[in-house]
Amino acid sequence: RWSYDDVSVSDLSLEDYIQAGTKYLPHTQGRYQKKRFRKALCPIVERLCCSLMMHGRNNGKKMMAVRIVKHAFEIIHLLTDKNPIQVFMDAVQNGGPREDSTRVGSAGVVRRQAVDVSPLRRVNQAIYLIA
Repeated sequence: RWSYDDVSVSDLSLEDYIQAGTKYLPHTQGRYQKKRFRKALCPIVERLCCSLMMHGRNNGKKMMAVRIVKHAFEIIHLLTDKNPIQVFMDAVQNGGPREDSTRVGSAGVVRRQAVDVSPLRRVNQAIYLIA
């Protein structure tokens, strides 16, 4: 329904990890979990659909998730008059954390240490928080 042609990623670090995809439906039935980092090749809208299928009662109901995303994109289009795929990509770019904290400690003393976040984790976290 919406074109992927005018969709762009403005953040240079996330360019390799956000795939626009040119599919009609966000349902490729691809095996994106077989290898490390292969999920970065999955179209971003399909990743949103897959992250909606969480919490037991929704497991495996991908067509329901696709319908929810389609209706949400319709609402975004009506409210903003923009391409909803571009709006979603901007939300993913702005939604992920740039810095995080990890536990560093020895002998029972645990301190929190600030660390930078990898681009793939930024995208994963943003999709999780949006869904």
